[in-house]
Amino acid sequence: MPSVSQPKNLGDLLKYEAPNLYSREQATVAAAQHLPLGSVVGLDAATGKLKALDPSASDGTEIAAGVLGNEVDATLIDREDAILIARHAIVARGALVWPAGITAAQQAAAIAQLQARGILVRDSA
Repeated sequence: MPSVSQPKNLGDLLKYEAPNLYSREQATVAAAQHLPLGSVVGLDAATGKLKALDPSASDGTEIAAGVLGNEVDATLIDREDAILIARHAIVARGALVWPAGITAAQQAAAIAQLQARGILVRDSA
């Protein structure tokens, strides 16, 4: 029997958010990236644009600024249609997308940075 595989959706990631879209912001993702839903992102201090979290950077992207609530393909140009879960929310740990090679300590630090913004990471079904 063939199996059906569905991509993750916002309901898989976002378990709670504040009313009236308080938890969300519209943001711009910098070019040369293709970020899936659930990507933990940082904010480039020089441009004000989102990039994938990079714990070894020193441009602001080493600090977790939030989690993407939609997939954004910015491989060719900046995309201004990103939904950033920026505050007062609960997200599912299993739906988060981390950069390749991130260590457990770096991941724990990023989760603490999200928690400082009011984004709680929880295990969920």
